[in-house]
Amino acid sequence: MEKECCCHKTKERDAKEYKDLCNRLSRIEGQIRGIKGMVEKDAYCIDILNQVSAAQSALNSFTKVLLDNHIKSCVVRDIKEGKDDTVEELVKTIGKFMR
Repeated sequence: MEKECCCHKTKERDAKEYKDLCNRLSRIEGQIRGIKGMVEKDAYCIDILNQVSAAQSALNSFTKVLLDNHIKSCVVRDIKEGKDDTVEELVKTIGKFMR
């Protein structure tokens, strides 16, 4: 359920969604720490780039899951409630990822 708090919107996620998103972010965080460690240890550029590619792929996967959840919950609910500005917000957000 979405709540308005000051000027920021929030969303309460069920336990499964919350755990899945947090687990994905923890893995990505670990990958980024690993990349930093590789740079600090003067690892070969291609090896670092391969790890960066893996981290980007994991972040893209996180984004897809979050976007899917958003469309199926927040966007559907808002459209049913007549809040058509949510569609424009979604279009702008998707546009940011397509740059």
